[in-house]
Parts: sequence; C-alpha cells; structure tokens
Amino acid sequence: QVQLTESGGGSVQPGGSLRLSCAASVSISTLYVMAWYRQASGKERELVAFITTPGSTTYSDSVKGRFTISRDYARNAMYLQMSDLKPEDTAVYYCKGGPGDHWGQGIQVTVSS
Repeated sequence: QVQLTESGGGSVQPGGSLRLSCAASVSISTLYVMAWYRQASGKERELVAFITTPGSTTYSDSVKGRFTISRDYARNAMYLQMSDLKPEDTAVYYCKGGPGDHWGQGIQVTVSS
C-alpha cells in the first residue's frame, strides 16, 4: 500500500514563498510519475506540475516560472517550491504517484494579505 503525506502548507502573503513536501511510504523509484494537483473552493481539481523518473518536468501555464517540482530519491520525497505566490494559488494541494492511483490527503495553501 502506497501512502503519500503532504506537509509544508500554510498561509502566506502575496509574493511570498512556500515549499510543499510529499513523503512516500515506498521507494519513489517505483513511482514513475509523481505530480502535484490543487483544488480551489468550488472548482475542479487541476494539475499543477508533474515529474517523471528520468527527471522530465511539466507545469501548468498558471504556475510556469514560479513553481518548481523536484524529487529526492534518498528521502523518498517530492517537493513543490512555490514562489511569487498569488491569491489565485489558494487551494488544497494534493500529491499523486503512479502507476496506480495513489493520492495524499491534501494540504491547505492560503495566499492572502
């Protein structure tokens, strides 16, 4: 059973930074694709970024240039470094690992002055 646990969320002012972490209960080398999704209140869940085992990364247009996704195989973790945060980045952020449909429980990020 793969368990994913997010941490690092919280409240920040516009223009600020946060780093989200996703800790896996298994070796992340078994998770070919790992991703961050987010869901704002009243909206559908959307893909933020994903990273593959070879290290290829993809970002949504809304976060490109501001967010960076990375993986640490030694720590079995994935990260999302978020910079220049905007109020529209406010959402519950989820990590996901595949193959399979493995999701974390989600963590709140609030960007507000």
